[in-house]
Amino acid sequence: MRDEMRRMRNIGIFAHVDAGKTTTTEQILYISGKIRAAGSVDDGTAQTDYLDVEQERGISVRAAVTRFEWKGTAVNLVDTPGHVDFLSEVERALRVMDGAVLIVSAVEGVQAQTEVVWHALREQGIPTLIYVNKMDRIGADPAAAVEQIRRLLSRSAVPIQTPVGAEADYAGAESLLPAAFESEAEGPSEWGALFRSVLQETMAESDEALLAAYFEKGELAEEELVSALKASSRQGTAFPILFGASARGLGVKGLLDAMAELLPPPKGDPEAPVSGVVFKLDRDPSMGRIAYVRLYNGTIKNRDNLYNESRDVVDKVTQIRRIDGRKSEDLGILQAGDIAAVYGLSRARIGDILGTAEGVPGERRLAVPLLTVQAKWRTEADYPAVVAAFQELADEDPHLDLQWLPDERELHLKVMGPIQMEVLVHVLRSRYGLDVDLGAPSVIYKETLAGAGEGFIAYTMPKPCWAILRFRMEPGPRGSGLAYRSIVRPEHLLESYQNEVARRVPEALQQGMKGWEVTDLTVTLVEGEHHVWHTHPLDFVVATPMGIMDGLARIGTKLLEPMLRFRLSVPEEFGGKVMNELILMRGAFDSPELRNGRMELEGTIPVATTLDWPARLGSMTKGRGILSTFFAGYAECPPDVREERPRRGVNPLDQAKYILATRNALSS
Repeated sequence: MRDEMRRMRNIGIFAHVDAGKTTTTEQILYISGKIRAAGSVDDGTAQTDYLDVEQERGISVRAAVTRFEWKGTAVNLVDTPGHVDFLSEVERALRVMDGAVLIVSAVEGVQAQTEVVWHALREQGIPTLIYVNKMDRIGADPAAAVEQIRRLLSRSAVPIQTPVGAEADYAGAESLLPAAFESEAEGPSEWGALFRSVLQETMAESDEALLAAYFEKGELAEEELVSALKASSRQGTAFPILFGASARGLGVKGLLDAMAELLPPPKGDPEAPVSGVVFKLDRDPSMGRIAYVRLYNGTIKNRDNLYNESRDVVDKVTQIRRIDGRKSEDLGILQAGDIAAVYGLSRARIGDILGTAEGVPGERRLAVPLLTVQAKWRTEADYPAVVAAFQELADEDPHLDLQWLPDERELHLKVMGPIQMEVLVHVLRSRYGLDVDLGAPSVIYKETLAGAGEGFIAYTMPKPCWAILRFRMEPGPRGSGLAYRSIVRPEHLLESYQNEVARRVPEALQQGMKGWEVTDLTVTLVEGEHHVWHTHPLDFVVATPMGIMDGLARIGTKLLEPMLRFRLSVPEEFGGKVMNELILMRGAFDSPELRNGRMELEGTIPVATTLDWPARLGSMTKGRGILSTFFAGYAECPPDVREERPRRGVNPLDQAKYILATRNALSS
């Protein structure tokens, strides 16, 4: 089994939308012999775009797992969406990969999603190949692409090939390490000397012995280069750059060789206790919930009882299958290092740890939905079905953060953008037969404390009840979220009651004085008291929100708004007009840089003023403006921004009405 693991790879393919990611995946499957003919994104025949909505729209909206073999190495390949609206799928795939291929367009270069994914790959320490695609397109510039990759991503990115021709004359890539990697084309390359120099110098700088050899001989021997490249690439300290034109099948064999030789095998012990993670959920009409599992240690077989540590439940495995698009095969067993679809885990959720958490990497949060929308159904008869459908979809994508308000008969969800909204409406119609409209999106604001202070509640009436709480509430650093602790001794407040308070504090902060979630604060329970006779276990469920809201009312809150970091490139003649527009939108930016007749700007801007900005920028620059944006956290709003959201449910500040409503809800 250890030998099998050495001949296995778990690799994710990542890119900005339209960089040719799914086309590259199709060519990989075709050239490796997995499929008889390469499918087309435009025709809706791509193997990994198997959902109806993907085939109709020509974009990937879900991460898809497929498997192939190349020269004796089995590869689990995860094709991820490239559009920012589906970043949550990328986030989940990152967690289960041992290696990555990041695709960059030779024309557009490094784009917004490219950078977001790159930083996540580096934080996770995932070894990465960079594949410069679309070398046959008009405007393809390999030197500019490599310069941008090394400037914006990493100085340790090194070309190991040089293109032979470009645009219509592109014939393939010639290997700079021919003893280890085959050349696809040979002939004069105007970039050969430049890329060979970059490769030699970068690898020499990575190791003192290599640097000494480089200075002594003027260049490194190919054996030295290959040995150093394999070691540093598998460790994630060097990042090989390859070239291709996937739509024509060029460059894909070289990419396959690099995936097998330069990316690492999985680690793990099939004899150790089970340790795995659920990274994707799907549903089979006859078999029910499908949980895609990456196993880090241990072995799972059909009919095993599998412990879910996150839910503290045990489910029985009914089947273990490998799913490729619409096809599947029964495996019956899943061993350490591998990925498969597991049936029978009816209570599993995305991110759940199976067995023990040992060996499972942590999560990296990429997708932060900044917009909220309300769902509206056509007829009252559809209401129960719509609720059930959205609950199922929220299981498959927890970032939707579905809020169902039965009393108001309302459904609210969080989204990344308009494309995701269109896809959700399409899925509800095609999968569930439901016609649902999503209202206009509104920005998700937050609140934070205006200062420090205390919140107090003595919930002692009407009897029988007794719960006394005092909270110390202080502002925290921006982006810190909620930090809660208790300094109350158990003899004053039992541990079980303290645990109930700890569970309820985050819920109580979901709606602040202005109706938004309260964040970036420290809450300390400094006083607590129960009564031996009068306290009911649920008294602290009632009391905690009243104590927290008392503190918010005494201290006051400030409004926070989501910000975007942007990079903007426009022709010089439009620079003045664009900068004036950015100032009106409350943008802040550094001094502009002029480069090749274009003005480049970097800065921050509120999400609220940018909802229609891409369209306005296009008309303002006659389609020649290039905009990249990234979430940059929350910042305090200026005093003239007053965005309030109606409170849902009874306000805990109206204590008499709140106690009555909460008691009734708890008793029912």
